[in-house]
Amino acid sequence: MKIAVTSASGQLGSAITRQLIEEIGEAHVIGIARTPKKAEHLGVEIRKGDYNNRGEFEAALKGVDKVLLVSGMDDPQKRIGQHRNVIGAAKSNGVKKIVYTSIIGDENQTAFQPIVKSNRQTEEDLRNSGLEWAIGRNGIYIEPDLEYLDHYVAAGEISNCAGDGKCAYTSRNELAQAYTQMLLGDEHNGQTYNLAGEPITQAELARLINQVYGTKLVYRPVSVAAYEQDRKAELGEFMGTIIAGIYEGILNGANDVPSDYEKAAGRPHLSPLELIENFKLG
Repeated sequence: MKIAVTSASGQLGSAITRQLIEEIGEAHVIGIARTPKKAEHLGVEIRKGDYNNRGEFEAALKGVDKVLLVSGMDDPQKRIGQHRNVIGAAKSNGVKKIVYTSIIGDENQTAFQPIVKSNRQTEEDLRNSGLEWAIGRNGIYIEPDLEYLDHYVAAGEISNCAGDGKCAYTSRNELAQAYTQMLLGDEHNGQTYNLAGEPITQAELARLINQVYGTKLVYRPVSVAAYEQDRKAELGEFMGTIIAGIYEGILNGANDVPSDYEKAAGRPHLSPLELIENFKLG
């Protein structure tokens, strides 16, 4: 059996690749990357595959039985066609199954909705593909908050527009566990899972970070408009709008969802405290 992981050079793709190697051995895993050199450290066969290039995926998926399709990072409207390139190449190569990394989120009410809608379209494309499929909808990664910790400490606070909304955080390593099992187990075929942990507020996140790191952060809510203006000033128009949209979604309850993680991974999701502790340990 050969399982290919797209975007293997990225953080999620490489985490899934490493977990697959642990489960089935490196001889059975293929990494696909737009720039193969960036994935060579994984120690598996690496093939070139740019989501914009159907021909590259026709070659990259030869002899492959299953594919883990990591959602692209391009403009939302471009992603739909890019993902269709992978699905089409998988069908013409006789691939049996695709597992797709989608996302939890609100399709209608925030600036994040174009990304969520593009992911939902790929979900629909998979369901209509004639292939076996499984879909994971990822919760928000906790890593960016922890990587931003020095900035929080300098400010003495976590400040955004999420208010009292709850977010079911996850981590890339937790997702890697779930996606590996979704690839390997036929019982997951035809299933769509929310891959997330226990929902917590931003105030609870600050408290847990303080517990692990000995910091003294507080949470300060701001309006959606003020937060969007702040993020745009730091990150630019496109990314600032998206980040503000994510936190607006948290405010509106889009990330306070029941988790299917245990069904997918075969074990409970780590608690928010454990996620933070594991990140600190590296």
